[in-house]
Amino acid sequence: MFKQLRFKIEKRKHVSSLVQLISLSAAIILSVLITGLLMYVGKVNIGAGFIALFDGAFGSWKACVETLLKATPLILTGLATVIAFRARIWNIGQESQLYFGAIMAYLAYTQFIFLPPIILIPIIILFAIIGGAICGFIPAMIKAKFAVDEIITTIMMNYIVTYFLSLLLSTVWKDPNHYYEQSPTILEKFRFPILLENNRLHLGFILAIIATVIIFLLISKTPLGYEIKAMGLNPIAAKFKGINLIKTMVIVMMISGALSGLAGAGELFGVIFRLKSTISLGYGYTGIIIAMLAGLEPLAVVPVAILFGGLLNGSFLLQTTTNIPSSLVYVIQAIVLLFFLSARAISNYRLRIVANDQ
Repeated sequence: MFKQLRFKIEKRKHVSSLVQLISLSAAIILSVLITGLLMYVGKVNIGAGFIALFDGAFGSWKACVETLLKATPLILTGLATVIAFRARIWNIGQESQLYFGAIMAYLAYTQFIFLPPIILIPIIILFAIIGGAICGFIPAMIKAKFAVDEIITTIMMNYIVTYFLSLLLSTVWKDPNHYYEQSPTILEKFRFPILLENNRLHLGFILAIIATVIIFLLISKTPLGYEIKAMGLNPIAAKFKGINLIKTMVIVMMISGALSGLAGAGELFGVIFRLKSTISLGYGYTGIIIAMLAGLEPLAVVPVAILFGGLLNGSFLLQTTTNIPSSLVYVIQAIVLLFFLSARAISNYRLRIVANDQ
């Protein structure tokens, strides 16, 4: 008689904090190693590359503030993803909702420009929220009425809104003094207030933090939050519990769109100051990544968004000091996403040794 050992993979009933810490540490180490390998292949001094990346992101007060500025739209699009995905609604239209929020915000600016800033700026914010909500409402109603998958409709909305913006910028909102498709510059008095002197961090960051707290409280403390979580865990059981799935889906998509729309207003009135087709650097799509890395937890979105804001901000210094393509930052984002999601998935399982008597 002897014992033959074999390995068995089984799901953990509870993932301890230690296991989560170990998996997170492993993900960070592997991300750094693979990023360093890419730098080496690109014939870049690895040490100088990481120093440049860190200095550009967090190496000075100015760099930290710029990182927060970059993180602002990412917090909002990340929250937009969190609330939708928590309900198992696969909203991929954050980009179009951001753009339509910016369009509606600019519409408010042009129509009510005679008002003083203290009145017009809240109207601009309100219109941005409404614009994003409308852009979320349309796919939700299409799914409710015609059972069309929201992934398809929200992706298509990204193209529709982008081309609609191009139409506006080539006709009624085109700046007559420039060849490019862009609007005239927004008057300085109607721009979002700056939070600190001698930097660009604006009101939008405060709005993003407030939105984070609101979404956290909504999900964890309200009846709607209970419905969202129930719908995400088991929609059939939620329906038998008396939850109106269609109503909840529509509300969730409108809230999700409103958050992205607010991000659009922040970029337009806080950073770029003119409406153009490049108002977003893929913030809507990056928000999906951020939400997944945050484990669909609203409060965790903020530090993850700041990390990604740092990557975006640090990539500029990395490019100028090492001559490496700025597109490497998107590769780094993909690497971070891959290892962090893998680590989270693997931490839910354990490898157990089982002995068989022979």
